[in-house]
Amino acid sequence: MTVIQNKSLLIILLFGCALLFSFKSHAEDPLIDLPPKPNFIDLRRDLISDSFLDLASEIDSFFGDERNFNETNKSVLQVDVAQQMGRTGSPVVALTYKAKFILPNAQKRFHLLLESNPDQNLPGTTLAQQPQPKEVSLFKELSTPDSYGTALRFENKVDSHWRYSADGGIKADGGSGIVDISIHPFARSSVSFATPLKLVQLKLTESLYTFNTTGPGENTLLELDHRLSDKILLRSTSGATFLIDKEYFDLHQDLSIFHTLDRDASLLYQLTANGVSRPSSEVSEYVALVLYRLRLHQDWIFLELNPQIHYPKSTNFLLDAQFIARFEFMLSQ
Repeated sequence: MTVIQNKSLLIILLFGCALLFSFKSHAEDPLIDLPPKPNFIDLRRDLISDSFLDLASEIDSFFGDERNFNETNKSVLQVDVAQQMGRTGSPVVALTYKAKFILPNAQKRFHLLLESNPDQNLPGTTLAQQPQPKEVSLFKELSTPDSYGTALRFENKVDSHWRYSADGGIKADGGSGIVDISIHPFARSSVSFATPLKLVQLKLTESLYTFNTTGPGENTLLELDHRLSDKILLRSTSGATFLIDKEYFDLHQDLSIFHTLDRDASLLYQLTANGVSRPSSEVSEYVALVLYRLRLHQDWIFLELNPQIHYPKSTNFLLDAQFIARFEFMLSQ
């Protein structure tokens, strides 16, 4: 009887040691062996965000606007030849260019900028606000821009919701001869944040700049993108620009619809209200426009047809019709 009890006791002790060893082994197992459970809320949010970004990026890239030029991380050369015809006055023809080149061995963080009239490529401007070409009567004057600039830009890589850039350079204002050319420094910086909010994509951009022709200035831009379908994007743009020399805000509100017809053609419908904050907040102009953009050859020759209707307060909101035709040559690498 004693032998049986001793054997039973020995078996119990061995079993207990085995259990303790098993518990200890499981306790020392790293937690990373357990695969995390998928968060379906985050997955749905990421899917919606990617869908918004893909459509908006594709549209901005096709239209080749200022937003695409500033945000692309590629070398870009863009040359525009535009003719403007209005209800009064002779037709106006303008030649502009801008280029951005990636510097070697800089991990796409530093770019060399070349621009005509850099003080007219201000942040936050839209089609209804872009400075109109100056009145010129001779076609040969197109080869002599009013000013041109060279700058070095630093920008972060596209790896987060935040994007920032800063550039500084010099601007040469042309005269009747080489002796009359004047050189002026300028600087620009921009910070933007983009994030999805349920059914819209929000983007907030803050820009600072200074030119000899404008003085120090600031621009705040709020953009809301809503995808109506696979080929239609609705965008609301609210902007405010403040120049120290003017001491009041220039305001604008745009409502735009981008409609992709096919791979080579798109339409833009836009309604705009421009205004000022002083002496009292008021609307200074209403604008309605349609822009048809056609890819003529591969990805570098485009044609734009842009009828516009302006209702400026300065003429008691009388209709002023304009039509702009533009050829654009855009190379990117």
